[in-house]
Order: sequence, then structure tokens, then C-alpha cells
Amino acid sequence: MSDTSKDELAGTEQPFVQHLVELRDRLVKAVIGVAVAGAALAIYPGPAELYDLLAAPLVAQLPAGATLIATSVISPFLVPLKILLMAAFLLALPVVLYQVWAFVAPGLYSHEKKLVLPLVVSSTLLFMIGVAFCYFFVFGQVFKFIQSFAPKSITAAPDIEAYLSFVLTMFIAFGLAFEVPIVVIVLARMNVVSIQKLKDFRSYFIVLAFIIAAIVTPPDVVSQLALAIPMCVLYEVGIWAAQLFIKHTQAPDADDTSGAS
Repeated sequence: MSDTSKDELAGTEQPFVQHLVELRDRLVKAVIGVAVAGAALAIYPGPAELYDLLAAPLVAQLPAGATLIATSVISPFLVPLKILLMAAFLLALPVVLYQVWAFVAPGLYSHEKKLVLPLVVSSTLLFMIGVAFCYFFVFGQVFKFIQSFAPKSITAAPDIEAYLSFVLTMFIAFGLAFEVPIVVIVLARMNVVSIQKLKDFRSYFIVLAFIIAAIVTPPDVVSQLALAIPMCVLYEVGIWAAQLFIKHTQAPDADDTSGAS
């Protein structure tokens, strides 16, 4: 048996119970990672400070003296706690993803490892970049645009729970929008669509991107353009990356076949 064949069969089968035990251990380690991150964030900077940080883009655009309000008695406690848990999960995400990878990697062939690991890492980075783009650029522009239309007779005092819901919706929308290259790569790598069909679909995707932006973002031009334009750019990036990815993640059989032909 050749070295390549041995490598292809490196993931040996294990009893079902042993898989369950390993899955439990990996989940426990992932939960511990999130708990440690949560404890560290609870100490510094603290749940209240985390909410202040999250609310900073909105507060910066409110009239002088205006603040966010809590319409529920328990909101000042629950909302910062939710943000703490969300931040802890994001901080511990590398640990969580490593545990997932360590669990599935032994059962993958070498060429499948070349496919899965880059996708996991890149999709995580792209999601975080989308969230960061939304927080540092989009929020400031959107809130500034909205406040410019507010009548002088109205004092803005947004509810903290409503703001948290809005922020999470926007974070998820932009995080998923930045996953466009990953979707394109996976579709092309699995031979669902060809590279040429992806190129032909370009004009339809532009229309689709603006429709999606109009649905998931607030009814303002700034946020819709801020979501649709990056999606269109990332679609082009995905087509380019798919061609490179397919070339470097082929199975050994495919390489042999192409070499023989």
C-alpha cells in the first residue's frame, strides 16, 4: 500500500460509544472555553461596560443629554448579561472551532481536510469582519442618517432591548452577507454549479443582493448600499477564490485522472 493510500485511510473507525464519549469531552471543553471567556469579561470590562461599548455608535448620534431607556424592570440586568454571553462566545470561538475540528478531522481523508479546515477558518474570519464592518462603519452612518430626519420636537430615547434586537439582526445580516465567497466556493467545489455559470449569474446576483439588503436592513439608503455593495464585491472574490480552491483541493483520484488524460 502506498503512502498516499495510508494517508487517505488515516481516519480509522472507532466504536460508536467512543465517539459519543469524545463528543461529550469536546463539548465540555468548548463550554469551559466560553465560561472562562465570560468570567474574564465579567471581571473586565464588565457587562455594563460591554453594553455601553455596544451602544456607543447610537449614543454618539443622539441629542445632547439623551440616553437609552429600559421599559422593563429586569432589562438593565438581562440585556447586559445577554451581551456578555454573546461576547464570551465570540471571544472563545477559536476554542469552540478547534474542538469541532478535532472531533471531525480523524474521519476525513487528506483532501477533505484541505477542503474543510480552510473553509472553517475563513468563514469565521469573514463573519467577524462583517460584524466589525457593521459596528465601526455602518452603525455610525445609519444612526446619523436616521437622526437627521428626526423632528426637533421629538426627543429620541430608544429602548435597550429594542436596540439589542436591532444590533443582533444587523450583526447576523452583515456576518452572513460576508459569507458569500464561502457559499460560492462550496457550490463550485461540490460541482453544483460551474464557474462559468457563476459568472453568467453575476447580473442576477446584483439584483438579488439589493433585494436582500432592502429586506433585512432598515428602510434607509445607507444601510442598504452598505450591505448590497460588499455582497456584490464578495461574489466576485468568491468566483476568483473558487477557481484556486478547486485546483488545490482535488482528491487524489481526480489528480491521477487529470494527469492520465
